Amino acid sequence: MAQSNFDRRRINGPEESFLPIFDSDEEEETRWKPGNPRIGRGARDIRPIFLKAGLINQANGSAYIETEKTKIACAVYGPRQSKSTTYNEKGRLNVEVKFAPFSCTRRRVPIRDAEDRSVAVQIQQALVPAVRLELLPKSTIDIFITIIENDGMEGCIASGSVAASAALADAGIEMLGLVASCSAAVVGKEIWLDPTEEEGKVSSGTLILAGMPALETITSVWQSGSMTPTDAIKCMEACQERYMDIHAVAAQALLQNAQNT
Repeated sequence: MAQSNFDRRRINGPEESFLPIFDSDEEEETRWKPGNPRIGRGARDIRPIFLKAGLINQANGSAYIETEKTKIACAVYGPRQSKSTTYNEKGRLNVEVKFAPFSCTRRRVPIRDAEDRSVAVQIQQALVPAVRLELLPKSTIDIFITIIENDGMEGCIASGSVAASAALADAGIEMLGLVASCSAAVVGKEIWLDPTEEEGKVSSGTLILAGMPALETITSVWQSGSMTPTDAIKCMEACQERYMDIHAVAAQALLQNAQNT
């Protein structure tokens, strides 16, 4: 009987091997350097937005938003009776945010941490002034947000607020208006709207503005890093100019979903 060269006790590799290809060389070529203009888009441009409402049939309302490398799914359940025995004249809005294990560069443990809670608090603060909770006594509305891909915490908060607002409207919950949100970063002497994760790292400070453009009302302002009052006002003015366009995208997505159903 002829002996085979195949060893069953080991995992044999392929006959030919090739060197792995790394993206580090390409990233260094496209990395921004101080003094150069923004790569890929203008300073006051935002990433293209794809928004679709009504994708999750089991939920009362849902929405999916995608802005290049930021992908978020949102589901709304309720209003339903609160489990607490105490009577509340106003309803309660619960927001829970979860990062998918593959959403970041490093694998995330599927356990809620401080970053998840921070994002959830920011989104909740942006939404609460817009929802008419006084019409829902002793009721609870649960919002579950899953971040499928993350390209900057500022973009996750802004996109998550827009998706949650569209999901609430899709659920038929009465609101004062749709919430739109936009982020800005101070990079050098310029103000860049909708910064990515890499742009956020090179910035000195970031700001996220949320509001109801239809009522010209601001619901939340969140700022981090080092920023002068003048830069903060410029960031808010730039965000206000752009979140009118974001509001139009959300309204159009809800209109298309209503026409299809």
